Amino acid sequence: MDVKAQLLNLKEEVLKEIEGVKDPSSLNEIRVKYLGKKGVITSILKTLGTLPPEERKEIGQLANSIKEFLEEKIREYEENFKKKELEDALKREKIDVSLPPNWFDVGSPHPVLQTLKEITDIFLYMGFSVESGPEVEYEDYNFTMLNIPENHPARDMQDTFYLNNGMLLRTHTSPVQIRTMLKKKPPIAIVAPGRVYRKDLDPTHSPMFHQIEGLVVDQDITFRHLKGILKIFLESVFGKNIPIRFRPSYFPFTEPSAEVDIGCTVCGGKGCKVCKNTGWLEILGCGMVDPNVFTACGIDPTVYSGFAFGLGIERITMLKYQITDIRLLFTNDMRFNSQFKGIV
Repeated sequence: MDVKAQLLNLKEEVLKEIEGVKDPSSLNEIRVKYLGKKGVITSILKTLGTLPPEERKEIGQLANSIKEFLEEKIREYEENFKKKELEDALKREKIDVSLPPNWFDVGSPHPVLQTLKEITDIFLYMGFSVESGPEVEYEDYNFTMLNIPENHPARDMQDTFYLNNGMLLRTHTSPVQIRTMLKKKPPIAIVAPGRVYRKDLDPTHSPMFHQIEGLVVDQDITFRHLKGILKIFLESVFGKNIPIRFRPSYFPFTEPSAEVDIGCTVCGGKGCKVCKNTGWLEILGCGMVDPNVFTACGIDPTVYSGFAFGLGIERITMLKYQITDIRLLFTNDMRFNSQFKGIV
């Protein structure tokens, strides 16, 4: 059989093989077999030099045209395979949004937000209202009007995020108390939940965390009222049998001041690493509002008295659920967060 007849027969043979392929891999095998570097048509083209000059041009043109035809036919089948694969995928993955879902994972509030809501609800039940304020705050509201001296360590650059415009990220929610006393007349009973910022990061501290602070202002408010409110609050969160103690302390904006401890929720007061073997855990700070703060806000300290308190929500959350590393609260690991579904 001469070369011309061989090429024409080969064309028909390859077409039959292409028409019978069922998958892209078989099609690729045909490509390699006939059109590859060691393929049949390539081998025939290499023999052109042995042909008489008068046949060489005709056979060369015929071989190249058959090669181009087969390449185009293979591309056509490849496109058909890709189109069918896409159609099959669309059929498998199609979603009818009008149908009810077969299954979905119901989320839940973050444990910190759950704790914040629980605490806020307790104070709302006791007659407090909720106030809020900006997180980017004036230095006067954050420090000066709270009777914090110019040289107080709380104003240090290593503790506070100062901004270029002379403002700062609030270090506590106490500025909300100042703003409330400036715009409202007593009696006042508010809580101020929100995010606060300090330059701190370790297993028990975060540069951003949540606080809730409370303020009560009226005539004849005493430390006894403060103790009663906090006792109700702590027993609501940790249970009626939780031990509570008040220790004298110092805060620039309250006088007298105290820190409040509860019996360790981990060891039950027996002593452990969490409570440093004391059996007690510091939970919040509080005190009677300093007269200087009232004066700065235009409230007569000879007529009115009041108390204030503040606590960290993350700390309450960690104690309530016995979490040992505050960073777990901010990793957004769903394995961790899902453990708190339905708690509140």
